Amino acid sequence: MQIKLEKKFENSFFNIYEYITKDKKSAANKFKANLFKTIQNLINNPYKYRKSRYFDDKNIRDMIFEGYTIVYKITQDSIIILNIFNKNQPPQK
Repeated sequence: MQIKLEKKFENSFFNIYEYITKDKKSAANKFKANLFKTIQNLINNPYKYRKSRYFDDKNIRDMIFEGYTIVYKITQDSIIILNIFNKNQPPQK
């Protein structure tokens, strides 16, 4: 199984990373390293997190990480990371 990143996730993550960097670059780097480590661990247990509240599909899940929701989809051979957003602000469609 492999991890794939959607463009929407990459763009949203970049904006979050840049925002954190403005305050403290070391915190942004730590956030990035921990997030991608957690995402990589999805391979071991892809159904670990709850079914998404934004989609009616048991294969789309919401992972909560340090105040952010990471939405991902489980397929036969991959985990597709769809988006990341502040869990208090629903994603824009």
